[in-house]
Amino acid sequence: MPKRASTSSGRTHRTRRPQRHKDVLHRQGGHRRHDFKCVSCKLDVSLDAPGTAHRNHCPNCLASLHVDRRIPGDRAAACRGRMEALSMSVRPDGEWMIIHQCQSCDEISANRIAGDDNALALVRLVMKPLRDTSIAHRMLLQLGPEPHVRDIATRGTGTSAAGLGPALVQLRPTDA
Repeated sequence: MPKRASTSSGRTHRTRRPQRHKDVLHRQGGHRRHDFKCVSCKLDVSLDAPGTAHRNHCPNCLASLHVDRRIPGDRAAACRGRMEALSMSVRPDGEWMIIHQCQSCDEISANRIAGDDNALALVRLVMKPLRDTSIAHRMLLQLGPEPHVRDIATRGTGTSAAGLGPALVQLRPTDA
């Protein structure tokens, strides 16, 4: 849990979690490059973004490539598929994460937002699950074989866990 720091006014706030230094390699055996071209919008993207130790998504359209396997920056994934930004998540310390899904292998991953990310694209991404509830439904079904996850994902939809139903129903506080 992040440490709390007090300000001169006596209020406390959480300090930002420090980022590990990573030397980003964009090709097997390659050296750090200064930019890359987005696979979606073709924007030339600089790796030196404010608020991030390394760049792994486009600041304009938030698309990414499936290059990391377990550790951010490891570039060990063999897939190299296009990652679509699905939604947002917020860590307990308040840090926002972009939830990506690989279009080739369907793996889901989370990436930190960067200081130069398009604010309008981030707001649209926050609203996306509200417009298309099938996204949340698919993600709950993909979380795993736990019965309570399947029950929540299919409750009130009249479908089985194997089939995607019309939409994820609103959960009451007693359901969580």
